[in-house]
Amino acid sequence: MRLKSGLYTALLRRELTLRNRQYARGRSHVETYGGDPVIVYAPETVPDQGDHDDATSTAAERHGNFLDEAYQAIFERAEWRKRFNKIHAQGRSIPKLPTEPIRKWRELDSSMSSDALLMNVFCTSGVVASAAVRRALGVDADEAPVFGWKARVPLANGLLDRTEVDMQWGGLLVEAKLTESDFQMQKASLVERYRDFDQVFERELLPRVKIVTTRKKDATEFSEEFTQEWEDTAGLPQADVNALAIEHQAGIVARALETAQTETRYESYQLIRNVLAAYAAGSSFCVLHDERRPDLREAWFEVMAAVKSAKMRVRLKVLTWQELAAMLPDKLQEFLDVKYGIVRSGRCPSPIPGTESLYRPG
Repeated sequence: MRLKSGLYTALLRRELTLRNRQYARGRSHVETYGGDPVIVYAPETVPDQGDHDDATSTAAERHGNFLDEAYQAIFERAEWRKRFNKIHAQGRSIPKLPTEPIRKWRELDSSMSSDALLMNVFCTSGVVASAAVRRALGVDADEAPVFGWKARVPLANGLLDRTEVDMQWGGLLVEAKLTESDFQMQKASLVERYRDFDQVFERELLPRVKIVTTRKKDATEFSEEFTQEWEDTAGLPQADVNALAIEHQAGIVARALETAQTETRYESYQLIRNVLAAYAAGSSFCVLHDERRPDLREAWFEVMAAVKSAKMRVRLKVLTWQELAAMLPDKLQEFLDVKYGIVRSGRCPSPIPGTESLYRPG
């Protein structure tokens, strides 16, 4: 049975909000409106904390959503810095900073951003050079990671789908996930247009759903049909009349659904597309997700099970942020623990200040 992604997503988002509400103190940030708030950070200039007097002190740039070391590394590389050009999809509904009312919010400003988490990890010094990280991901390339890599996935008509992959590192493509609800759906006609679709996948094994495309009728729109077909119930007890009415109405609704127009959609479209991108590029493909999201792992296993070739299946990987954390520098591990609750497997994350009772047995 498919695990309920909504519950896992809600629980993780709640924990990240609580953690970032504490972590954001003293950092430039705002909190979004609504019952499910998100902490959104902004870059800022702060005094350097070096050992020198005020006459020689300098200013340093920092961003609350990033480890200082990772943020500096990002802005030293123009190709990494470009990731901050992507405007936040809901940016207009996010409160403005009083000090910077003109600045537009970026996707990487959000505490829920999986791209920000990915860059925090792989832009920190020592991670890319780590032999343990390279072994875990099967990477032997010397070049730096590319974030937002444009794949070239062949279509059946000879054109290319320039889909964006979260990270390309040598011969490895990576899809990073954190609080996203799923891997998206797409119409069957659009998924099956890829040139290598039937060569790579057993389409009958891929998860699919039927979506009703016609407008759902309101209850009042069944009234005429209900009246025309209703039988004479004179003399029956009111309880029996009510039961018959409910059954009769349910039958009308069921027939309406049977005749409604539907279309087939594939679930986990992002995974299907990225597997095809890896196949076309001769690369491996890894899904990086949080161990608190077993629903994402299950969805990935469903897609992997539909891959025809064993040779291709061995190029498909999965790794959790928690498994990766054990191989990272201590300072980065501490940052991931406090801000994301991500710690190496077997350890408990640090408690959130003010919520210690949540961690006490009983």
